[in-house]
Amino acid sequence: MTTTTNLAEALLSINAIQIDPSKSFVWASGIHSPIYCDNRLTLGHPEVRSEISRQFQRKLAQLPETEIIAGCATGGIPHAAWLADKANLPMIYVRSSKKGHGKGNQIEGADVAGKHVVVIEDLISTGGSVLNTVQALQEAGAIVTKVLAIFSYNLQKADDNFAEVEVPFETLTNFDSLTEVLVERGAITLQEKQGLLDWRNTL
Repeated sequence: MTTTTNLAEALLSINAIQIDPSKSFVWASGIHSPIYCDNRLTLGHPEVRSEISRQFQRKLAQLPETEIIAGCATGGIPHAAWLADKANLPMIYVRSSKKGHGKGNQIEGADVAGKHVVVIEDLISTGGSVLNTVQALQEAGAIVTKVLAIFSYNLQKADDNFAEVEVPFETLTNFDSLTEVLVERGAITLQEKQGLLDWRNTL
């Protein structure tokens, strides 16, 4: 198994990924999906979250200019905190919008102006949520060098959205690796795997 399929296997083992052929799961983007990935469940499984942290550390080692780790609220925050702690770097988090009270901050933790920032997210579908974070950071003067996430559905729309803002992204595992593991487990047939890929490719 590859690193990406190993992590997909780990996510399946803690039921962080669920499958429903009736496509009853609705994403924040409104898309109806036969698969739902809930990476929040990794918080309750130290062995899985530690492996995620180790893999993020390896990715971060390839970005030596990084000065701040940013967690995308809310799923990216704990993983960003663990990564920042291991890397001994400042950590911030970014809300989806400015607070309606207090100082009205959207970004909490440190001044990002002129700093090279890596954003941590738990999941990427179309990229809309995390790119909102990227925009907020850029408007605050940050230099966003990369987005790292646990899982991606490998949607073309996400590739297009990231390309439009010229910010690269990388994930630890993805939809294609997941379908490979599901076949190996006997959870789906090759025909069902192709059906899942066909569904994904229509988005």
